[in-house]
Amino acid sequence: MIARHSRIVDRALTRLKLRQLRLLVAIGSHGNIRHAARELGISQPAATKMIQDLELDFEVKLFTRTNRGVIPTVFGEVMIRHGKLIFAQVSNAAQELDDLKEGNSGRVVVGTLLAASTGLLPVAIDILLAERPKVAIKISEGTNQVLMPALLSGEIDLVVGRLPSHRHRDKIKQENLFEDRILAVVGNQHPLANTRLVSFEQIKPFGWILPPLETTLRRQVDHFFVSQQQYLPPLAIESVSYLSNRTLLQTRDLIGLMPAEMIAQDIENGTLSQLDWGVPFGQGAVGISYRSDNSLSPAGRAFRQALRQAAQQR
Repeated sequence: MIARHSRIVDRALTRLKLRQLRLLVAIGSHGNIRHAARELGISQPAATKMIQDLELDFEVKLFTRTNRGVIPTVFGEVMIRHGKLIFAQVSNAAQELDDLKEGNSGRVVVGTLLAASTGLLPVAIDILLAERPKVAIKISEGTNQVLMPALLSGEIDLVVGRLPSHRHRDKIKQENLFEDRILAVVGNQHPLANTRLVSFEQIKPFGWILPPLETTLRRQVDHFFVSQQQYLPPLAIESVSYLSNRTLLQTRDLIGLMPAEMIAQDIENGTLSQLDWGVPFGQGAVGISYRSDNSLSPAGRAFRQALRQAAQQR
């Protein structure tokens, strides 16, 4: 086993070409060798020969032919994932060199979930900019379903927000910063806005703004609804857009579910009202997800430290 591993590593170091990896990634994207070959500007026979050479070098089958094209085997999926990571690292290196030439002190790409977007993240950015005034920062907002694959492929350096409860945990490092809870929120005009000790029976007639189906919170919400005699909301709007959600709450008698960390400022300044109902689900850890210590650039490590400091200041 050790000899085989050494043999394959030696072949990869001496024979593997970036062009072959580009072809792998393109085939994974198109599901078709001919289309991938066209993207790279080579003939289909040449592309097929490159794949065959890779399969010989790594001693595995990378793709399975179907009536509709080709699909990666488990070995092909691994090669495609690492190929994407290699190209992301090359792109990051080029971007970092360009930033340094322009006088910037590094670059960091951050993925953020709702739980961190309005409180933790802005404070961490202030801390980082105080230390590195010229650092380049890019922020991408989304759900774990979108952000985690981008993290694994190297497109994102860190993801900040609710830590995934099960998926991806074996492939990333996680750092817990604090525990957050979910609040039920309404507009100030809502009939229940000033009601004390609201019961779920009082809530039932109203519509909801819910998180996407693929999220842990949504699964918890659905499980709770089922436990309440198969309750179905009269209206359900699925949205992760905070600005849209806030406007909807202010203009319609809906109930929103939001992380306490995110909504605290709007409740404090009176923009929205916390419903006096103890949400019986949704508590979870907010923290940082990243691939490994070695995957972080100096700017990435500085931002991780800034997030730790921001969490301590809460």
